[in-house]
Amino acid sequence: MFARVLVANRGEIAVRVIRALHELGVEAVAVYSTADRDALHVELADQAVCIGPPAAADSYLHIPSVVAAAEITGCEAIHPGYGFLAENATFVRACEDSNLVFIGPAADVVERMGDKVAAKEAMREAGVPLVRGSDGATALPNLRRAARDVGFPVLLKASAGGGGKGMRLVESEEELEDAFAFASAEAGAAFGDGSLYVEKVISPARHVEIQVLCDARGGVLTLGERECSIQRRHQKLVEESPSAALDAELREEMESAVERACSAIGYRNAGTFEFLVGAERDFHFIEVNCRLQVEHPVTELITGVDLVREQVRIAAGEPLRTTGRAPRFGHAIEIRINAEDPGRGFLPAPGTIGRFRPPLGPGVRVDTAIANGGEISPYYDSLIAKVIVHDETRAAAITRAVRALDELRVEGIPTTREVALDVLRSREFGSGDYSTSTLADLEGRVPSLQGS
Repeated sequence: MFARVLVANRGEIAVRVIRALHELGVEAVAVYSTADRDALHVELADQAVCIGPPAAADSYLHIPSVVAAAEITGCEAIHPGYGFLAENATFVRACEDSNLVFIGPAADVVERMGDKVAAKEAMREAGVPLVRGSDGATALPNLRRAARDVGFPVLLKASAGGGGKGMRLVESEEELEDAFAFASAEAGAAFGDGSLYVEKVISPARHVEIQVLCDARGGVLTLGERECSIQRRHQKLVEESPSAALDAELREEMESAVERACSAIGYRNAGTFEFLVGAERDFHFIEVNCRLQVEHPVTELITGVDLVREQVRIAAGEPLRTTGRAPRFGHAIEIRINAEDPGRGFLPAPGTIGRFRPPLGPGVRVDTAIANGGEISPYYDSLIAKVIVHDETRAAAITRAVRALDELRVEGIPTTREVALDVLRSREFGSGDYSTSTLADLEGRVPSLQGS
């Protein structure tokens, strides 16, 4: 096991990783920008190194500064959390060049899976079902032909992207040229790569992802699915497991496909394979996330497996203690509480939190780095907290989630709390019969969404 690990992140995920390291008896080194000098992750770490000014490009995304912080503090490994450098192959190679263990997949896997076109080809070779679309990134004339072949509506998607950046829904051929220009420019600004590919829109669809752990000896453990269909502009708001869209047969088919894919690409450490599930119980690969997901606590609650501790153990060379399918029990739901103003189109709403009272009680977990008087910085993600609940049944978990959000108090800035409550109380969510378009469909009649 490592003696000391650097945590290359901030906010709730840095706090989450530091706590796991301490439970393993490992010292944690934090990095921080000048905007985060009083942050909780800095307070909890055994050591902390300032790596630059507030702008992420000059601090958390500045590879030489992060690597140097690990070197000068005598770290043996780096945990990237999610976001920032977590899926940056250049960063993984920089760690390797400095004899630092990157707690995640190898650089070549990160690079291949980060290229959505290359990832699709790898899945095709592994026999994983794909969404129909172009064979790869392509120029506008070829993209137009591909869109005609699969039929409108289609999605334009960034080859190097994620998180909804560089993605546009195109309903007809007349919209294609303008959508291409906009999506390509957005992708170029976000990822330094404006190339796009096209996929057929599957509608209605469920967004379902499979969590996996893989060790260096070829062992694979799948830990079930997470349903992520409650999302707005491709950003997830509520996640749950198990998914009401899957039965035992379909679940096993999807997990078998993921296990097969992991072996084919030589995957190591934690990862998430994302799929669209159609109305006919057909599933189609979207992408691989070579990192921990924001919603990983959902899986932890239904399996009892601490994913962060397992990440560290795998990176330290330990084998998985069990492979195949992880046992699961009960139902879990996660709600993201963001500093956003639903009445103004979900614009970020940074500022000072005057009062923060997290919910407590049986089956409730809150992952956060916020306290009374805490700041939501304009420089970074707007996530305030994740409220995660667990209970024996889905109905009981929903009731517990509503109770938890009723108890939650965040004063001083607008948040998405009321939106989440309206979703949890909606007929669609309660029935389990919802899709990626449900939140948009609710906008006309859900109070917290009106005017957004």
